[in-house]
Amino acid sequence: MPRCLSFTVSRDWCYRRAFFASGLRPSVTTLADGASIHCWVPARPDPSRPPLVLIHGFGATAIWQWYDYLRPLHRAGFDVYVPDLLFFGVSNAPGPDRSESYQARCVMATMEAAGLRRFGVVGVSYGGFVAYRMAAMFPAAVERVVLCCAGVCLQERDIAEGLFVVSDVGEAVEILLPQRPEKLRQLVRLSFLSPPRLMPSCFLRDYIKVMCTTYVKEKTELIHTLINDRKNPDIPKISQPTLIIWGEQDQIFPLELGHRLNRHLRDNSELVVISNAGHAVNLEKSKQLSEHIVAFFLDSPLRIYNGRKV
Repeated sequence: MPRCLSFTVSRDWCYRRAFFASGLRPSVTTLADGASIHCWVPARPDPSRPPLVLIHGFGATAIWQWYDYLRPLHRAGFDVYVPDLLFFGVSNAPGPDRSESYQARCVMATMEAAGLRRFGVVGVSYGGFVAYRMAAMFPAAVERVVLCCAGVCLQERDIAEGLFVVSDVGEAVEILLPQRPEKLRQLVRLSFLSPPRLMPSCFLRDYIKVMCTTYVKEKTELIHTLINDRKNPDIPKISQPTLIIWGEQDQIFPLELGHRLNRHLRDNSELVVISNAGHAVNLEKSKQLSEHIVAFFLDSPLRIYNGRKV
């Protein structure tokens, strides 16, 4: 499909226009080590509005994953900051570090460059790993945390023991970084409880060409670094109030990992299980997630029960 007729490029353009219309502007921060982070920031930051950092997961760039949240979060009174993690979009780094801790340091440096000192953070899937590390490494800056379908407490042995639908890290890479239409179909069907019935190969190839062919080596290294030699005792505990949100039918990071994380944090966390949703709960149930995010950060009377299905 010629780029001038690209469905993916056209949709990306629409999302960018929506971000501009919401009062955000793109910004690029170059860090001391040469890393470069692209981030959408308020064109006119308002000190009276609490800042909220939204961190995306694997897949498309940040604007695709957070588009549905702009209006409800703005109406609720938040200033949102939406970074592209390293090796997504135009964010990149020259060094070899692929850890979520390095991602966290880069996002934190970007927020400092934007003038933020205290903020809340929401992380989806891989973005939740980064958000968790930010909370652990920068407790004076991160006030509260929402982790959505983020398998922070996964262990390398979970794959061998059959917790996941994949049998090894290489198979996970093939699905999370699809290079062929059949692999993208598989990813969509694993991520959504109700995936589209029709997924024409021409559209899938177009999406892969635009979104999945850059930084493949670096993203592969991110996945290997995330999983290899990961052991539960190595995961620090965070002290901030934490809301854990999970899709009940998640096939990427099964719900057991949500319960495991809730047990790990004990008194500082609450777990909400969203029924009729898979791993892409942030896309399938954006209205419900927005309500829980707003209630959690603004301490509204919306009741959240540990492990309750909603």
